[in-house]
Amino acid sequence: MRVVLRSDRAGLGKRGDIVEVSDGFARNFLLPKGQAIVATAGVVHQAEAMRNSRDAREARLRGSASEVAAALEALEIKIEARAQDGKLFGSVSQNDIVDAITSAGGPVVERRQVELDEHIKTTGTHEVKVRLHQDVKATVRVQVVGIE
Repeated sequence: MRVVLRSDRAGLGKRGDIVEVSDGFARNFLLPKGQAIVATAGVVHQAEAMRNSRDAREARLRGSASEVAAALEALEIKIEARAQDGKLFGSVSQNDIVDAITSAGGPVVERRQVELDEHIKTTGTHEVKVRLHQDVKATVRVQVVGIE
């Protein structure tokens, strides 16, 4: 059965996509939950309008994320933490990096956007990735300075 998705479904498609699914899946799951509608001639035209608006919104978000990425990469982030012999007594987490970006006059970044494999536990310069959009990542240079 051909249906038009009304919301994003992982593994199936995005809002406005016309997909072919089994009759049972459509009748028993997608249609009753309002996640899809049967693809008729009029609905296909409506689906194209949904796809166009989604693409325009994605382009706007990608453009603004690129501007934020350029601003982030130009920043010099410096974090002071207690350390001895190059090792921190604690660690620098995503929250600390977000606070440092904000205090340096950078754009607003959420904690979940900062990608750290593990917390920073040594002094020196570290490169931290910030995912601003699905296609846009910024690399921020964070200098961790030890204080006694």
